[in-house]
Order: sequence, then structure tokens, then C-alpha cells
Amino acid sequence: MAEKTEKTYIKKGDTVSVLTGKEKDKTGKVLMINTKKGTLVIEKLNLVKRHSRPSKAAPQGGIIEKEGSMKISNVNIVCEKCNKPVRIKMNFLDDGKKVRACVKCGEILDR
Repeated sequence: MAEKTEKTYIKKGDTVSVLTGKEKDKTGKVLMINTKKGTLVIEKLNLVKRHSRPSKAAPQGGIIEKEGSMKISNVNIVCEKCNKPVRIKMNFLDDGKKVRACVKCGEILDR
């Protein structure tokens, strides 16, 4: 049975704003996306503490803070022109290339 992947318009490196939860209204850069689980990791947001034992790889054990994942549906991309979280639409350029664009101002988000 094939695994189902969630369709998303968010890519690694995008600036996103969190819509719900304890990190609401904060923005950050996307570090990683997992489409099979429908989650993403945002830089310096949703920090969780992990307890690690000393090992050969990390001789110093202790409590490590790292970014936790959150659902893709809880974030929106921040438009650079509007400077607000916006929805995304797909546009076609004259040469036939498919690009992401802001719904409000029409600014193309793909570099």
C-alpha cells in the first residue's frame, strides 16, 4: 500500500508565520519538511528539551534544546512585499514555468 503524502506549497528555506498554538504570530525559516507526516520544523520555534546520556559521539551528556515539529496546516508563508502571512496560488509564467504567488498582491515567491 502506497503511503499518502500531503500536498504543500511550502518549501525548505521559506519564511513562515505560525497561526495557532503556543508560538502563535511568531515567524521563522523552515529547516525541514516531512510531507508523509504533514509536519515541518521551523528555526528557533517550538523548542523541546531532550535528555541525552554521555556517549562517544557526545561525551558531554545533559539536557539539549532543539526544534520540534509542527503541522503544516498551522503555518502560512510570509509575503516579502506585503510582510504578512498570506495564502498561496499557482501562476504560470510566459515561458510555461509554474511558480508560487501571493494571493493578495500577486508577488512571485519563487526566486
